[in-house]
Amino acid sequence: MCYCCFAFGVSLTLACMACAQVPAGTASVVQPTYRPQLPSHENVPLGHIPSMPGDGHGAYKTHHYRDMFAQQGHAAAESKAKIDKAFQQLFHGDGQEERLYFETGANANGPLAYITDWANNDARTEGMSYGMMIAVELNKKREFDALWNWANTYMLITDAKNPSVGYFAWSMSTDGTPRSTGAAPDGEEYFTMSLYFAAHRWGNGKGIYNYQAEADKILRGMRHHPVLTATGPFRIRPDDPPFTPPDHPWPSPNNTDRERAAAASGGAATASPQMFRFSRGPQTESIGPMVDESHFMIRFVPNVAGGNTDASYHLPAFYELWARWGPPEDRAFWAKAADVSRDLFSKVTGPETGLTPDRSNFDETEITGRDGMPTPFSYDSWRSASNWSVDYDWWQKDPRETVLSDRIQKFLAGQGIDKFADRYTVDGKPLSTRHSVGMVATTAVGSLAATPGSISKAFVDELWNTPIPSGEQRYYDGMLYLMSLMHCSGNFRIIENRRDQR
Repeated sequence: MCYCCFAFGVSLTLACMACAQVPAGTASVVQPTYRPQLPSHENVPLGHIPSMPGDGHGAYKTHHYRDMFAQQGHAAAESKAKIDKAFQQLFHGDGQEERLYFETGANANGPLAYITDWANNDARTEGMSYGMMIAVELNKKREFDALWNWANTYMLITDAKNPSVGYFAWSMSTDGTPRSTGAAPDGEEYFTMSLYFAAHRWGNGKGIYNYQAEADKILRGMRHHPVLTATGPFRIRPDDPPFTPPDHPWPSPNNTDRERAAAASGGAATASPQMFRFSRGPQTESIGPMVDESHFMIRFVPNVAGGNTDASYHLPAFYELWARWGPPEDRAFWAKAADVSRDLFSKVTGPETGLTPDRSNFDETEITGRDGMPTPFSYDSWRSASNWSVDYDWWQKDPRETVLSDRIQKFLAGQGIDKFADRYTVDGKPLSTRHSVGMVATTAVGSLAATPGSISKAFVDELWNTPIPSGEQRYYDGMLYLMSLMHCSGNFRIIENRRDQR
């Protein structure tokens, strides 16, 4: 769950109290506001979903990963140096301007570390799981274990009275105190995949470092979490004080900038309390699985009431592996989910733009807000092109993914490859003036599926020539930038169990 997440009437998101990554003073800054739950949508059953069994013709079968930088004249050693430099800066660089990774002591399980969204002064399951994925892919076991230890120590919900028990709280202060008491499935997805890769790369240890067992546990919970109903306030751990959202903005660079901008423009220097304390009293929540069983789709949040999906959460490349490595009783489900995700990408993207909305209904129809406008392409959505393109690179099962990459790259190139906006309506109307490194990076990954040509090459060149993100807004841009370098150089790979390799 990233910057565009807003509450659909559920207190677990506390939504966008601090989510916008956009610097104050730009045209796209808006104060966070509470969005009440939209009227319930009656999802109809999915129609025919093309079945794509087998191993496909991608890297899983061939063991060949495209190095798009090499195809444009850069030696493998150059790519490695660029990745190593980005990792060093984002994980071990200057603490004020460069680093996202911070070690914070140790416990009985060893070192503890978090990835922080610097501008919002919190740690998110999204970033923690991205950090773990980067670490396992680059064979950085210390960093991987320290992040996983912090996630288990502070984010794992263990209070049985919290209906999200067994999940990870999506946002925490960097001192380990909660900013939320519920989960966002994108974090759980990357936790699971990185843990399977860790089991294969390093073997299984004990306790939380039995990576295979931990991955299986998360994946089972995602599908089989019981429906639990309780009334808050909730806790992360049984001995914690009950958590209630504050009536003031969280301390962070972004909120400080907003206050200054508001004061400079003659507005209120701080947001009204109602913007931050969404709950007017005890809230009852029913939490269930992270998937919609009948539609084979990942949910935006695991709240039972209503519900919808987020295209950027759909990871068919991972689902194919879970259909082979996950708990046996769930493998058919994940194989079907991969097919459904590919179909969703093709159905919800703008037919002229290739842009995906931040959220869609489970029956692949658009969500319209109370203002009558469809859900736009926003910060979450940047990841969709990367998701379908990595699926194409690893599995090469669905030619529609090439059409989608061609479409989004053509549209954005027409907007100006060095200046396209980072938010749009799905039909292509700009909603911001900011040009974002993270969106450049994920669209460059789109070249893995795109038709080879001048446009796809231009996006790869743009990523190659883009500096490592730094400064206050380096979190989301930086994580996507580093993973995209790895994808585009062929260094983000399926880590298989050597005993099981074909």
